[in-house]
Amino acid sequence: MGTDALTLADLLRVANTPGFDRWQEQVRRTGGCSNPIHLTGSTVTRDAKTGGVLYAYSTDQEPGGRLRVACGNRRASQCPSCAWTYAGDTYHLIRAGITGGKQVPATVRDHPRVFATLTAPSFGPVHNRPAKGRCRCGNSHAEDDSALGTALDPASYDYAGAVLWNNHAGDLWRRFTIYLRREIATRAGVTQSALRETCRVSFGKVAEFQKRGAIHFHAVVRFDGPEGPDSAPPAWASLALLDDAIRAAAGRVSVPVAAAGAFPARNLAWGTQIDVQPIGALGHEELTEAAVASYVAKYATKAAETTGTVDRRIGELSELDKVAHLPAHTRRLIEACWDLDKAYPDRMLARWAHMLGFRGHFSTKSRRYSTTLGALRQVRADYRARQERQERGYSEDLDDSEGSTLVLAHWTYAGHGHTPGESWLAATIARDIQTGRTAAREALNDQSDLDNEGEWL
Repeated sequence: MGTDALTLADLLRVANTPGFDRWQEQVRRTGGCSNPIHLTGSTVTRDAKTGGVLYAYSTDQEPGGRLRVACGNRRASQCPSCAWTYAGDTYHLIRAGITGGKQVPATVRDHPRVFATLTAPSFGPVHNRPAKGRCRCGNSHAEDDSALGTALDPASYDYAGAVLWNNHAGDLWRRFTIYLRREIATRAGVTQSALRETCRVSFGKVAEFQKRGAIHFHAVVRFDGPEGPDSAPPAWASLALLDDAIRAAAGRVSVPVAAAGAFPARNLAWGTQIDVQPIGALGHEELTEAAVASYVAKYATKAAETTGTVDRRIGELSELDKVAHLPAHTRRLIEACWDLDKAYPDRMLARWAHMLGFRGHFSTKSRRYSTTLGALRQVRADYRARQERQERGYSEDLDDSEGSTLVLAHWTYAGHGHTPGESWLAATIARDIQTGRTAAREALNDQSDLDNEGEWL
């Protein structure tokens, strides 16, 4: 990692500041967070019965009088270390819904489940790398060619349609889930109310930007019994039925957009490229359970980086003039958001222009698919709390969950981020932590008795 003169000078300053070792410890506890939150304040832990002070802490003795905590940003472009943690949580959430674990029974592996991909329609031809032959422009593009995904003819490309589609993608997905249940009921020969009594459809999905700037969704879709993963689906709930129902439901979905100003009315729909693949364990499918979970986790930390867009909100279009190497295709999509904003004020297109109009969640799941991200974070927090209790020498009969202790705390926001030298050191710490976790994961994968939670640490 290279360092400029300013960073090097600040790095030396930080390393020679009193309390440097404690600063490093704080940064390690954040996982090497790129943009930590700074807090000032204090906390006192008392025995709830006697009122005696068990532990007292104040930031007055910390470096700079501040405590640094992780920002928790899921986007890898903003904070790689926090995104790594988020991706790991997403991996376990998705995999638990495929293989069991995290309070999901292992019998879920016997339930029919597929990995489905729903895409956007065409808004005009773009440069691509077809499986056979050359791009329509006559060239054979390299994988890293910046032209990939950009319009062959910008003058005729439907930029307004592209950003409106992104903006309504969440509505398209919601309607898809409604139609999917209807299609399943029709194929099973039962009413929708009867379907709820015999079968449940669960899913976990993630959104991904294609290079052309259009959102598409990847989803694990699973048949369960009426009680969710704890109950077996009915005999008629087959992979073939699920595949057919997904394709039929996607074909039925339509979201109308009224005409506004110079913009005509539209009916937004899914593209014709729909892929449905069975997930392993039921037979000899090539798509493994771990591959699906890893794929979803990977894109849970991404946004629209593949299009070269900015990773922050845009206050004025003039800000784009200061962005180096902003692709012309991406700029046209951002400008389309601003052009459409006044015509459709309720869609907040200008506010989400940096996301090319998309305003939905990048990863979502149905209620009974598996565990939750909140539950996974709580497990991690409880583990750290137990470690701290042991370090402080608390009696084993004192348990916070039973009200044996009382914690009084007062915190004040005091800023965020790092200086240039601190950023360099934090990135080094984050890289060391990730390297250690990767080595530990690989070591676990070499063990024959590895359980299904050892593949992402």
